[in-house]
Amino acid sequence: MIESTIEALVEAAIREELITEQDRIYSRNRVLAKLGQLDFTKPTFVQRDSIPNLLETLTDHAVANGLVEDLLEEKDRFMSEVMDVFVSKPSEVTRTFNALRATDVEAATDFFYKMSQASNYIQTKRIANNITYKAPTRYGTLDITINLSKPEKDPREIALARLQPAPATNYPKGLLAIENEGYGGHLKHPARANHRIIPLTLGGQAWSFQYSPYLYYNEHSILLSNEVRDMVIDRGAFERLLDFVSQFPHYFAGSNADLPIVGGSILTHDHYQAGRYRFAMDDAKVVSTYRSDRYDQVEIETLYWPLSVVRLRSRHKEQLVMLANQLLGHWKQYEEGDIVPYTGDVRHNTVTPIARRRDGRYELDLVLRNNRTSDEHPDGIFHPHGDVHHIKRENIGLIEVMGLAVLPARLKTELEQVVRFVAGEDVEVADMHRAWADELKAKPGDAKTIVDQAVVDKFVKGLEDAGVFKQTVEGQERFTAFMNGFLSYVDKVEYGATTTGMNR
Repeated sequence: MIESTIEALVEAAIREELITEQDRIYSRNRVLAKLGQLDFTKPTFVQRDSIPNLLETLTDHAVANGLVEDLLEEKDRFMSEVMDVFVSKPSEVTRTFNALRATDVEAATDFFYKMSQASNYIQTKRIANNITYKAPTRYGTLDITINLSKPEKDPREIALARLQPAPATNYPKGLLAIENEGYGGHLKHPARANHRIIPLTLGGQAWSFQYSPYLYYNEHSILLSNEVRDMVIDRGAFERLLDFVSQFPHYFAGSNADLPIVGGSILTHDHYQAGRYRFAMDDAKVVSTYRSDRYDQVEIETLYWPLSVVRLRSRHKEQLVMLANQLLGHWKQYEEGDIVPYTGDVRHNTVTPIARRRDGRYELDLVLRNNRTSDEHPDGIFHPHGDVHHIKRENIGLIEVMGLAVLPARLKTELEQVVRFVAGEDVEVADMHRAWADELKAKPGDAKTIVDQAVVDKFVKGLEDAGVFKQTVEGQERFTAFMNGFLSYVDKVEYGATTTGMNR
């Protein structure tokens, strides 16, 4: 009886503090309206269940009764509209958030994070499908994720989307635009009826804060410019990132690079990612330390990490921003070996910046990136090379720069076959994995453990491919030369590097 599911959903919303007991009848009636029902018999027994499970049952009922088409986007739209019944209006959410923030900023984010999960905006049930594990490497313990949280589209949906004319109004202006808050959605744009965002001011500009529907790490959040504009890494970006971690010191904030190949999937909207997670790169060992007379309040380090990282640390944000901007400017023009900054007017050099607070000081990591391609490496010279494409061919973006792999869903079944093959079973392995699987089969030990570690090794190799200065003696000598040249450029006096004596 659907009445039992409706009442269980109302009970769950009360339990999750989305609504209060006073809201019970109103909320029940609004859900009934979504189902086109005018009457209701209160059930004698209500089975306690999670909101995602109850929503699926309710949606199955709507599909069976012809209220919703049996397509993923249509079912998601229906579920978001049902949950909008239980979610406060944006002004009320912001008022609560700011009231909590006035005395305890962590309580404010805790409230918003819990609400975003309870409202089913954060897809907790789908995220639970992801395959995740940690594995040791010479750079520290890295995170591996095979991303199964985003369901594949039904072929019928893809066909319908192609036939559907483009919206005449171009509204919302993109997947990250503030107009998505409460938006109904269509086949070419996801529904966001239960979506809420928090207004922020970053670097004197209007920005907004929201959580990602498909978390890759704890409290994975998005900071987005209210103005739709292209992503740019410049002094303003450094200022805004540091401003955010000033306001939310328990979170880090970082940006994808602003160029294709080395950047993220959305370069047409200025946005950052943030969250409450300690990545392997946070704890990377120091290789070399430097000093600057002009910026004498800033500690300067390079890190033992597969990509080339300059870490700046200071209690003084202004000096940090100024030095970071100087480094970016120097790197944009830097040319040496395969590192070519321009092809004609097309720029290749940029950085992936990450900001955090630690021990009362600000840290800004600048990861040096170059997106040039060649005949040998058409996907990118400093991009995962062909020998790892069977595991990872996609861009190395912000999250992966920090040591968390986001691997494609195809690997779930493909790697299961590899494990069985390595274990000695007579199974077919995808051609792209065959040579690799043959190598692994010769290794002694548990097949699953062998394959899991081999995947990590491939991910590390992809990260190393993306490093402009390799973790070799020659590579680090080149990195030292770059840093000394930069500091000479800044101070007009060359300073040497102090090496920590690490084995490289």
